[in-house]
Amino acid sequence: MSIFMIKLKRTNGILLHISSLPGSYGIGEIGPEAVTFIDDLVEMGQTLWQILPDNPTDEYHSPYSATSVFAYNPLLISIDNLIRDGWLNLNDVRDYPETNLEKVNYLKFKKFKENLLLIAADNFKKTKKNNQKFDFENYCKKNQFWLDDYALFCTIQNILNEQEWIKWPSSYRFFDRISIENIIKKHRDKINQIKIIQFLYDTQWKELKSYANHNGIKIIGDIPIYVSFNSVDVWVNQKLFKLDENSKMRFQSGCPPDSFVKTGQVWGHPIYDWNMHEKDNFNWWINRILFLYNRVDIIRIDHFNGFAKYWEIPASDNHGLNGKWKEGPGKLFFEKVFDKIKSKIILAEDLGEAYNDAKKIRDVFNIPGMRILQFSFGNGDPYHNMDQNTVLYTGTHDNSTCVGWFNQLFNDKESNSEKNSINLADEVIKYIDDKSSDPIHWKMIFYAMSSKASYCILPLQDILGLDNNSRMNVPGTIGNNWIWRYKKELLNEAIKEKLKLITQEVNRI
Repeated sequence: MSIFMIKLKRTNGILLHISSLPGSYGIGEIGPEAVTFIDDLVEMGQTLWQILPDNPTDEYHSPYSATSVFAYNPLLISIDNLIRDGWLNLNDVRDYPETNLEKVNYLKFKKFKENLLLIAADNFKKTKKNNQKFDFENYCKKNQFWLDDYALFCTIQNILNEQEWIKWPSSYRFFDRISIENIIKKHRDKINQIKIIQFLYDTQWKELKSYANHNGIKIIGDIPIYVSFNSVDVWVNQKLFKLDENSKMRFQSGCPPDSFVKTGQVWGHPIYDWNMHEKDNFNWWINRILFLYNRVDIIRIDHFNGFAKYWEIPASDNHGLNGKWKEGPGKLFFEKVFDKIKSKIILAEDLGEAYNDAKKIRDVFNIPGMRILQFSFGNGDPYHNMDQNTVLYTGTHDNSTCVGWFNQLFNDKESNSEKNSINLADEVIKYIDDKSSDPIHWKMIFYAMSSKASYCILPLQDILGLDNNSRMNVPGTIGNNWIWRYKKELLNEAIKEKLKLITQEVNRI
């Protein structure tokens, strides 16, 4: 058994989803603005960029509910780089709507961008550059284990007006060989377009990652433990999930009742049949992890606790009250994983109900856990008992910003509405107030970075001092999430210099 024994270097980084980058095409992209952000990271003395998942999303745009755990989100492809490389020209983008906004307006730009990607794919097909054709063919061969299925899945959805796969005719749902072959034969060009777009993204991403690594920046990518039911992954691997004879979910993911949600939470993902995964030597999962390591330097596993135990809810329920705790694959899973990945770094998002069970797995493999500073107040000094083998965040994409969070605590204190909040606001001030005139977000940042946690990661919103109008996601809600973008001018020289000086002062460079 290979035990993970890497000691993390004391360092610092920024949390920012690619979609939040500035730019002129409606959504953040992996082009010039991403390069500029890497330059900004270097200027600020940072060495980590956590990008979260970059997979294709459903209509609610959450990368944690992707339609494929292997594919890239085509909407993040750089239009500027497609023009630079000759796959588009300036006339192609002449009528593109003005979308350099602080919020992603998917309704406004999505169709425009998808049409541009199809033009780029068609231009690629016409290329006479043998090296490009060779690279594409090689990419298709190397990624055949997921790419063929993904392109077929997207094609069938397209011709069936984007219907979920569970509503497809049974011949498609259950892979009738003749029906599938007919689809492939009839829609070969469409299938090929989808593959080309993935290849163009991959080419751009490799260029960006190489630039980041060359400049001392490591990329942290996320693996959500669960996958969307309406995904190619569930469609082609139905035996690996707890489905009934009609391919419908028998159970769904969620969490039990707690002080925040009295009826528990329903997340709606299908539940893994871990016995089937074990019989297959966890091959699907290992392929997934190894594949992501080809794209990023470090992996964070979201909802790590689910590998220890998970809350299983009947599929028909709209609450979590009737759920039951079930044992996850545990140590055996990670023995198989580390046997393959050897000395690669895995980070664990181990927040929540099953923390103690997950910690037993983390301790065996020395996997760094995760703390959120906002959640660490209320029981004395947050530094108390903080393990060095920890990734400390001021907040995450799922939390209020530091400014938004503290403003709420302060407002509760002023209104005398919540005794707990009154005490909590006072406790925050007690521990983080360094008597400086700095606003609250800088006090929080300095306090976090001064900790003994090996990694400290800061959402860009906290560095910019933004309130909850710039929050990325509110768990348990749909709509108005995953749309925040920052304006380039906000990340000014004064802010970059201040973060660099703090990073130097607390010895995180």
